[in-house]
Amino acid sequence: MKRAAGLAAICFLLLGVSLQAQTPQGPPKPGPEVKRLAYFVGDWKEVGKSTAHGMEGPVSSTQRWEWVSGGFFLEGRSDNKSPAGNFKITAILGYDPETKMYTYNAFDSWGEQIVAKGNVNGDTWTWTTETVMKGMTMMTRLTEKEVSKTQYTLKYESSTDNGNTWKSDLESTFTKVVAAPHAK
Repeated sequence: MKRAAGLAAICFLLLGVSLQAQTPQGPPKPGPEVKRLAYFVGDWKEVGKSTAHGMEGPVSSTQRWEWVSGGFFLEGRSDNKSPAGNFKITAILGYDPETKMYTYNAFDSWGEQIVAKGNVNGDTWTWTTETVMKGMTMMTRLTEKEVSKTQYTLKYESSTDNGNTWKSDLESTFTKVVAAPHAK
């Protein structure tokens, strides 16, 4: 009888340890790579110039980036003006720990979807895409350089020869809109 009671106690103890090991320690927390996206949080204004063939001229936008609940992704909305017309974009920025790449998924009011992968090296973000247009593979590269906490520059380039040569299509500057302090 004592032996059965002792065996039952050991089984109960092992079951408790096993259940404790399986009990989650709370919701997952964003890692440092995700937290790096905090640079973009806030309201931004863009002013620049498109040099893309058939779309030459001034470009501008207003953007707002906010954390999605849980803190793993940023959601952005923008109103854009370009020589080709005005349009809106809704986008999600994140980080994929499996590929160790940042992700950008955007949808615009012209019916386009953009999926880009990116990385950051110091103060420079580089995003790339590959799409097929009219049977031809086109690659794009977007480079964002953090000039300060409230300003970054953007350069958008395209390649139709598998990245051997790049053509500049757009350059712009984004400035963070800083709310004025309330007067007392």
